[in-house]
Amino acid sequence: MNPSAPGWIDKFGSLVDNDQNYHTDYEVLYATLKHMGFVYGINTYTPDFTMSELDLSEDEKAKINLLTALYGTFTLELGRKDFPLFLQTVFKFYQDLEVGNGSLFNRILSGTKTSAQLEKLINSRVYLEDNPISKTFSSFITNSLLFIDVLLFRRYTKNPKNIREHAKRLEYLTINITYHALNSKKKNKSDERLAQLFASSLTFIDSQANKFDGLYRDHLLKNESIWENRYFLDIACLTVWEDQSLEYRESEFICALGRDLGFDETHIKKSIREVQDFFSAHMQAVPFLKDTNLALQLHDSMSKIVNKLILRNSKRLQKELTESKELVFLISKATVKDLTPEERKKVQNQLIDIFKSIPSLAIFMLPGGAVLLPLFIKLIPKLLPSSFDENRIEK
Repeated sequence: MNPSAPGWIDKFGSLVDNDQNYHTDYEVLYATLKHMGFVYGINTYTPDFTMSELDLSEDEKAKINLLTALYGTFTLELGRKDFPLFLQTVFKFYQDLEVGNGSLFNRILSGTKTSAQLEKLINSRVYLEDNPISKTFSSFITNSLLFIDVLLFRRYTKNPKNIREHAKRLEYLTINITYHALNSKKKNKSDERLAQLFASSLTFIDSQANKFDGLYRDHLLKNESIWENRYFLDIACLTVWEDQSLEYRESEFICALGRDLGFDETHIKKSIREVQDFFSAHMQAVPFLKDTNLALQLHDSMSKIVNKLILRNSKRLQKELTESKELVFLISKATVKDLTPEERKKVQNQLIDIFKSIPSLAIFMLPGGAVLLPLFIKLIPKLLPSSFDENRIEK
């Protein structure tokens, strides 16, 4: 499955229908999403059933994990799997949430299939900027507050009224919690980048227009959603532990916050320990811990893009040539005996693939062809061989 190519949501639907690891309750789902880093806004894994031959980038993992979280929430509330109904529901959810602006939804609604429309919408939710240049220059390309979408969707399945107002409330509480968590410690450069990452990920409120004051505590004391409160506590633990230490003031802040949210000391310590374990295992993947200047950042971003394109297209070409060996065998066989209907169909399909490969190979061999080929795939997807389509659903 390739989350950067059209058709990935339909492919996801075909894979998740065959997945036997069904989440029995929200506790299991939340723990899984936290283990993958999605709750923390740092995506390191994707579910086993989505395993891909491709080396997925962080934003691609975020797309898969967001859809996994939304669908997992939907199936737990519905009590069964129904992917077509899920697509309709989650798309209506984002419409009612008024994500983006009118021009965005005009572009999305120009599609014919709900899954194709949702692909564009999720793409707009994952990226902080809708500009390829800004993505290249920014090391923070992925929305770190995507789990708020999941919390909102869970509420939406029960009560869709005033969903946007509730979204503003969740963002207000999250940004205030992180702000006060940062103020409980000595600040460093990674703290500033973490604050920038959270502020850039806000969708429903303007962080500059909302005061960082103590009023948020009154809202926390009245908040009754256990999963929203668990998310707030985990984000606070993430914020204070980014420097790999927990000082007295930080510990006091976390314990006081945990008590305000209704958790006992055992649960608070567990949240801290899980963040510690996550940092220990994935420290190199945490974007706000990287201290690089703009030139190195640009070089690193461009290198990753080019390397990813070359690696993916090389594997595709190798796969296409490997499949052609079977074609040679079948043609040789046809000279001495009749082929079965299935073999004749296979010869026909592979010959068509070979003919399609000619323009693909020509583009790939040009200077910079590895960069041009993904654009070619997007513009003329039907003229490419089957091995170039990771999102093809086998009938």
